[in-house]
Amino acid sequence: MTNRRKFVKSSLVAGLSATLLPAVSEAENNFSKKQKGWKHWVWTNPDLKDTDAQLAERYRKYYEAGIRGIFFENDSEKHFRVAKAHKIEAHRWIWTMNRGEKSLLESHPEWYAWNRKGESCATHPPYVNYYRWLCPSREEVKDYLARDYETALKKDYVDGIHLDYVRFCDVILPVNLWKNYNIVQTSELPEYDYCYCPVCKAAYKKETGEDIDLVQYPEASPSWRLFRYQRVNQVVERLTKVADSYKKSITAAVFPTPDIAHRNVKQDWANWNISGVCPMIYHGFYKENVSWIGSAVNEGVTALHGKFPLYAGLYMPDFKNDTEVEQGVVNALSNGAAGVSLFGNVTDGHLEALKTASAKIPFQKA
Repeated sequence: MTNRRKFVKSSLVAGLSATLLPAVSEAENNFSKKQKGWKHWVWTNPDLKDTDAQLAERYRKYYEAGIRGIFFENDSEKHFRVAKAHKIEAHRWIWTMNRGEKSLLESHPEWYAWNRKGESCATHPPYVNYYRWLCPSREEVKDYLARDYETALKKDYVDGIHLDYVRFCDVILPVNLWKNYNIVQTSELPEYDYCYCPVCKAAYKKETGEDIDLVQYPEASPSWRLFRYQRVNQVVERLTKVADSYKKSITAAVFPTPDIAHRNVKQDWANWNISGVCPMIYHGFYKENVSWIGSAVNEGVTALHGKFPLYAGLYMPDFKNDTEVEQGVVNALSNGAAGVSLFGNVTDGHLEALKTASAKIPFQKA
């Protein structure tokens, strides 16, 4: 599967994932008792050419810097087991609603979401070719995803699952990406507004009595917006039950704040019941400075009310130097994050900055 950040990376070039976490059913009650210090993570795509010696050295450095978990985008038993041998949790990072497998597109084009213009992203993908979004209202889709995640959870070297793209398509992109697609998204444009497929329309009408086709400004309808939040929430609930049945954790990469998640991608992560969340607080994407990381963390932590831990996602290319990385981590931890999650090329300088920042802020249990 295409690397989840190719969209991000290509946009930048053009101008711009040991010890198990508590089972989901125990996560809310046990977080404050289980976590003894800052818990940091790394998102990565395992390189199958890595040797055991290279991995041992890398993961030794990770552990020394406070990294206690890795989200692996692809399955590599070697990488998982070496990480676990170094007391680092190994979690399988899998795309959720954005699924463009050729076999799936060919066998079930009807499973894909439609935009407000009536176009299916099976045939008209928005922004980039791999943006192929499934409809969250279809039971067949939820069954398919549950089976896919269960395949990973069955493996003894997998400590948990990490959801990604667990949302609708971006109806509004981060402002720093607009120029790359020659668009201005100060409003919800119909070609990026999903899901208007017959299944969603019928379910909405059954629940509310309203025909969304007869609503003059559907993008402004609170009940239509809430309906779509709840559709994604139901997918998360289904996958949470699967993870819980294996007594393994379920985490998710999400948009940076509850407000941005609601507005940009119809994602309602503050109302999920999972083991932890990693908001992608990529300040450069929103034309914000490093201090915004703290503000975004504070908003998320406030919305969660201690339900489960928040790990601030940091995009390493957004930082000008290691001093800024240290400042970003301090901002996150001092505003209530239980740790951070790093995406990008993690250097020795980044690890030292992570270690220094973690030592500056006394750990406080949620």
